[in-house]
Amino acid sequence: MERLKKITELVNRSLNWVAGIGLVAMLALTFADVIAVKAFKSPIPGAIEMVSFLSVVVIAFAIAYTLQLKGHIQVEFFVSRLPVRIRSVIGILVSAAGIVLFALLAWRSYEYARVLQLSGEVSMTQRIPFYPFVYAIAFCCIPVCLQLVVELLDFCGRLVKR
Repeated sequence: MERLKKITELVNRSLNWVAGIGLVAMLALTFADVIAVKAFKSPIPGAIEMVSFLSVVVIAFAIAYTLQLKGHIQVEFFVSRLPVRIRSVIGILVSAAGIVLFALLAWRSYEYARVLQLSGEVSMTQRIPFYPFVYAIAFCCIPVCLQLVVELLDFCGRLVKR
């Protein structure tokens, strides 16, 4: 269990670095575009498109690490008042549902990326292909599933201890 947890944490941190690089690139591109508009009266062609693609990278690559840090919004007002055993059961159900959801998202995103790749779908201005970004979404769902498995096992451990 500890080994799986350490591997998952390492993968999540690595992916978060990619998200951080994407965020810095978004910031730099937006800054350069604003300067280009103000100084040269001409925006960077396709800057909005590129920022949109970079936002996909930032969001997809940061999901698992955010989940690891418990940074997603949770409504615990009622659940926190329940006994530990019931909280563990609810945690198991939520984690299992999340695993199913992200496994389906990975699978369907992969299939959609394949369709986009075969059809040659590209963006309008810069002609950037869509499929690598959809493949990235599919790939990033796998560490989310691993993190949810770690949480599921943790909740099962809590349930057995009580």
